[in-house]
Amino acid sequence: MATETRGEPEAKDDGKGKRKKVGKRTSPALFVRQIVAELRKVIWPTRRELITYTTVSLVFVIFMVALVSGADWGLQEGIYAIFG
Repeated sequence: MATETRGEPEAKDDGKGKRKKVGKRTSPALFVRQIVAELRKVIWPTRRELITYTTVSLVFVIFMVALVSGADWGLQEGIYAIFG
């Protein structure tokens, strides 16, 4: 299970009279098991969903590049008209 840990965390004094809990490090094998357990919970997109998401993302990025480039060109032409 992904929430599996070994032992109880120790408490340490933080210098202000309060006790902090300090967790122990997990082993690399436990870490990998936790990763695999979390990846099994992921709902992976189908090929069609992946193509749709990729297409929408690329169209959005191209649109934003065109918008910012157009604004930059317009401002540049305005500055050249004023000071040029």
